[in-house]
Amino acid sequence: MPFLGQDWRSPGWSWIKTEDGWKRFEYLSHKLGDNINELTLEELDIDKENIYMGDVCEVAAKKRKKDFFNNNTKSQFFFQERWIYVQKESTRERHGYCTLGEAFNRLDFSSAIQDVRRFNYVVKLLQLIAKSQLTSLSGAAQKNYFNVLEKIVRKVLDDHHNPRLIKALLDDLSSTLCILIREVGKCVLIGNINIWVCRLETILNWQQQLNNLQIPKQVSNGMTLSDLPLHMQNNILFKFSDACDIINLGQTTPTLQMLSEDRQLWKKLCLFHFAEKQFCRHLSLSEKGHVDWKLMFFTLQKYYPVKEQYGDTLQFCRHCSILFWNDSGHPCTANDPDSCLTPVSPQHFIDLFKF
Repeated sequence: MPFLGQDWRSPGWSWIKTEDGWKRFEYLSHKLGDNINELTLEELDIDKENIYMGDVCEVAAKKRKKDFFNNNTKSQFFFQERWIYVQKESTRERHGYCTLGEAFNRLDFSSAIQDVRRFNYVVKLLQLIAKSQLTSLSGAAQKNYFNVLEKIVRKVLDDHHNPRLIKALLDDLSSTLCILIREVGKCVLIGNINIWVCRLETILNWQQQLNNLQIPKQVSNGMTLSDLPLHMQNNILFKFSDACDIINLGQTTPTLQMLSEDRQLWKKLCLFHFAEKQFCRHLSLSEKGHVDWKLMFFTLQKYYPVKEQYGDTLQFCRHCSILFWNDSGHPCTANDPDSCLTPVSPQHFIDLFKF
């Protein structure tokens, strides 16, 4: 393979602009040798400004880039391809491996939170990272993480949707940061300690804003949920998979309170989240000898994880080892790409980058 320079590792040639067009600039020291101290640029009839234009522009470009991505920036690192090749070890074709921070930078989570189908998924992923993987993020990934987190908090404060999820996320994150700052020196903490202290103060401020959040009462002249027939309200409750949502909805009206205590509703919730073998170990009976399905659900929840449901998740192609969002796609070489796709849960996303 031919190389344009003497050394393939060299940065390339420098060029200057002349009246006849762009010409390659050769350093004077290569031609003049020992006589370089005896000559001046005026004697050689070369424009100083054109000679150093390339170097000045390069330095200015680097400075602008550094200033743009400093600690005060609120923008995220963007990539043209919104997918990433998950590589866990070096091969003859590829050297190195993919980290959690690289995946977080590449997979445009900043836009994903604007999609109602992906919002809960991204929040859960941020929560898992806060619990166990925060110290593994690079400096750039840390900035992206907190930029996405800030957009989530601002979104919740504006539209008043899902404040409970964000409160749980901030609680876990503040607890992790307190431990990391208290044990600084005993653990690997990328970045200056003062930056982490400022981040903790910001999180505490967000928590205070969420605690003071007042959701205004919706005033509507049209039909509301309470105006629907009982069987329709009951069918809506049976579509819920989150126990906290059922309890919160039951606190709105006496009718919904009665429907939210239905034994069949909690039985369906237990069968959806847990296996039947787990019921025998934690059987809860009422005073009348019947199974108390509501009490059993919260008992089982202490011992077993509940099933997670998301409107849209990341996809992993087993053929290409590529992680991507559904709408962005990826350059797959399989004959039947759909058969190679696997939905990636937030915990599976974390496990992909544990080496």
